[in-house]
Amino acid sequence: MRTRPVGAWQRMLDDQHGIITTKQMHAFGVNKDSIGHCVENGQWLRVFRGVISVTNGPLTREMHLSAALLYAGRGALLSHTTAAEEWGWVRPGPGPVHVTVPYGCSATSRPPTMRHAKRNVTSESNAQIHPGVIVHRSRAISHIGVETNPARTSIADTVLDLVVAESTSRQATITLVSAMSSGGVNVEAMARKVQVRRPMRYLKPILHTLTLMRDGVHSALEHRYALDVEQAHGLPAARRQAPVFVDGRQLFEDVRYATCDLIVRLDGQAFHSAKQRRFRDRRRDNAAELRNLPRLMYGWHEVTEDPCGVYREVREVLVREGWNDSSYPCEQCTLVSGNS
Repeated sequence: MRTRPVGAWQRMLDDQHGIITTKQMHAFGVNKDSIGHCVENGQWLRVFRGVISVTNGPLTREMHLSAALLYAGRGALLSHTTAAEEWGWVRPGPGPVHVTVPYGCSATSRPPTMRHAKRNVTSESNAQIHPGVIVHRSRAISHIGVETNPARTSIADTVLDLVVAESTSRQATITLVSAMSSGGVNVEAMARKVQVRRPMRYLKPILHTLTLMRDGVHSALEHRYALDVEQAHGLPAARRQAPVFVDGRQLFEDVRYATCDLIVRLDGQAFHSAKQRRFRDRRRDNAAELRNLPRLMYGWHEVTEDPCGVYREVREVLVREGWNDSSYPCEQCTLVSGNS
């Protein structure tokens, strides 16, 4: 056996980041005994059964992904959190690699692969060879992938996978808004995906959330306000992204209650620079003051940590401005009042 592969084998190793299957090795004339010898003496690493790294050093992320796909077999796609990481809207983490395979594939989820202490003496931080694989199955495998390197699910399919994987419908809708915003998936594209690939779970809350987004909910913070402050307490439905013209320029108010012209601003749009935000808020404040309009402002912490407190303040201003109160306390309000 050559000390360094050449030709087609070298190209395969380059394409697969130094990861190769034993079946591929056999096709190049490398026998079982040679593979076993290189693994036993620590020259190579056995990542999974039938999947070998032709190096003994720590595996890179590219090697982790390649090993997971080779283990999963033909047609496998990076999916769920791993696909989101590859699309660039989730920061790569230390957890297992998620792959989706066709039904009928024999691959199963695998725990992290650790070095054999007697064969490969190394530091504790280098003891893990691979973080493991989570295997999902899909009957729509031929329709959900895109031609990327490495292969992965489309952005819209990745969003849908993450949503359906959540443990509750509430968390599913929060993930839907956050993932669509981070991944740049528009409402109509997501709606089409849901119709073509109807999810087995959370269909009704998914469709409801898409309706909210059509009505102007643009961010995770705005969604949480609509869900936990407005709908949970029976506040009137507000107008989202209501236009306001200032100095000949069109700006938008996050939430505006037409019944009494109360403006609620939600300071969570991280994509605006601090300078842009200060200018926008200053001009909107001046315009609202000139029209004598009441306004309240909340950030992520208030809306997510104390939605009932936000509700009480919004309700107070609405009632003060003439709204006929028809709101009600939510379950959390009842719990808080019962413990006080």
